[in-house]
Amino acid sequence: MIELDNVSFTYREGEPDAVPALRDLTLKIEPGQLVAIIGHNGSGKSTLVKLLTAILYPTEGNVRIDGVPADREHQWDVRRKVSVVFQDPDDQLVMNRVIDDVAFGPENLGLARDEIAERVRSSVEMLGLEDIGSRLIEDLSSGQKQRVAIAGALAMRPLFLILDEPTSLLPVPVAMRLISTVRDLSLSENTGVLHVTHSMYEAVLFERVVVMDAGRVILDGAPAEVFRDVERLREVGLDVPLAASLAHRLRARGIPIGGDILNTADLRAALSAAVNPSSSG
Repeated sequence: MIELDNVSFTYREGEPDAVPALRDLTLKIEPGQLVAIIGHNGSGKSTLVKLLTAILYPTEGNVRIDGVPADREHQWDVRRKVSVVFQDPDDQLVMNRVIDDVAFGPENLGLARDEIAERVRSSVEMLGLEDIGSRLIEDLSSGQKQRVAIAGALAMRPLFLILDEPTSLLPVPVAMRLISTVRDLSLSENTGVLHVTHSMYEAVLFERVVVMDAGRVILDGAPAEVFRDVERLREVGLDVPLAASLAHRLRARGIPIGGDILNTADLRAALSAAVNPSSSG
């Protein structure tokens, strides 16, 4: 489990230009849970990722990963439990060939050769990279590079996989396929996934949405619950899925739109029920 207890973090603490980034944050995320973390720039998302990977340490409060304190003394234990995939895969792909990059993390753990080979084989297979294992990284598309980065992260066999805006540089169809792959992997491997994103359309695909603003969690729940609070989301500069926004406007005009609206299919069904109430039973 990921546990943050009353965590605060301030950049340049004690200096005149100190910048509070997280404020008294308490959060728990279970193993195997699919969580989207959303918020505008400056809401604290990136700082949270750095604390969860023991790159930064709390100014106040405690962070624990599977019971291990995310502090300087235990940073390598934490990084065995949490893997991160960044926005730009070129920032973390370090080897020339696909197969060598996937093996890089396990090799640095000092694992036996047979164990490394098995982890690489399994991760490459899960991401569908068997046909490009021998190719040069520089010859891959952006989507292929992101899949290699995820394969390398999974080869570490983490309890939690953090995706730090990995789809922002990808075409929408490629991004959706990547999210679908990660969801399937979470279910099959019981790996917790934290997906940091600006995309509301991606957030609705996760089982839990955490909304951050000014270093605090302001909303936390199932997508349908979170995206019903249209006004609160707009107050902090966030949009909502178009279908949820339309449902909100229709309700404001007195049209009895029932249920939770996250996509066009939900809205179509709700409108049909509102127009033909007898047929909805």
